[in-house]
Amino acid sequence: MRIRIIFQLKNKGASVPFHHQYLLAQLLKGILVRGGVSDYADYKWFNFSGLKGQTKVSRNGLHFYSNKVTLVISSFDKTFIDYLLSQLFKYSQVEVGSLLLEPEYAEVEELPVFEESMKYICISPLVLLEPSFNDDQGKRFISPETEAFSDSLYESTLQRMSLIGKYGEEQLKGFFKFEIVPDNKYLNKIKASQKKFARIYPMFDQDVKYEVRGYTLPFTLYAAPEVQEFLFTGGMGKLCYKGFGMIDTTGNDPGKENQRYELPS
Repeated sequence: MRIRIIFQLKNKGASVPFHHQYLLAQLLKGILVRGGVSDYADYKWFNFSGLKGQTKVSRNGLHFYSNKVTLVISSFDKTFIDYLLSQLFKYSQVEVGSLLLEPEYAEVEELPVFEESMKYICISPLVLLEPSFNDDQGKRFISPETEAFSDSLYESTLQRMSLIGKYGEEQLKGFFKFEIVPDNKYLNKIKASQKKFARIYPMFDQDVKYEVRGYTLPFTLYAAPEVQEFLFTGGMGKLCYKGFGMIDTTGNDPGKENQRYELPS
C-alpha cells in the first residue's frame, strides 16, 4: 500500500539539499530505531519519494514556500505502515535539512489498474548498481537505451521477488517478459537542453558515505501485472529502502484528494 504524509511547513523559505533522499532515510531510520521494535529497526521492504511542495532552486538546494509538504511512503506490509505512522505522529515536529515539519495527517493513495504495459515517471531516482566501499562501481553509467539497463532492473526485480516469499518458483519463472523502453522524446529534450537525467547521489550506510548513480526519466514497462504491482509498491532497482526507485504512473494527479488513513487505536 502507498500512503501520503502531509506536513505543515513551519518555516517557509527553508531548504534541503537538491539530493536529500539520505536525509529522509536518516529520519525514518531514527524513527524506527527509536520506536524500539527490533523487527522494524532494519526493515527493508519499503520505499519513499522525495519531499514535494512549491519550491525554488538556489545554490543551497531546494527552498520550500508552500504551506504543506508531502512525502509518499509505500510498503507491502500494512502493519509496518501502521507502526511507522504511529511513531512519526508522536513527534510534534521533525527536521529535514533546515525544514521544520509538523506531521498533520496521512492519506491512502489509490492503486492503479495494473496491465502488461504501464507508463511511469520516477519520483525518486532509480539505482541500478549497488555501491561498495572505496570503489566507484556504483557510479558507473548505463544508458537507458541499452539492453543492459533493462536487464539490470529485471535481475534485481526477480531477486527481490524471490526474497520476499510471496511468489512460488513456477510463478517467478513465468515473469520472463520484462522490457523497459525509455521516453526518447524526453531524453532528446534533456540532452538538447544540456540537463541531466542521471546524477550522482550520496547514500549512507552505518555512517559510511557512498555515492550511487541515479536515473530520473519517464519510461514504459512491459511486464506481467504482478510484476508491475510489485515494483509500484516496493520500488524498482537497488536501495529502495534508502529512498531510491519509487515510481508513479504518468496519469496520477499529485494534487488529488485521497481517503484519510486511520491509524488503529
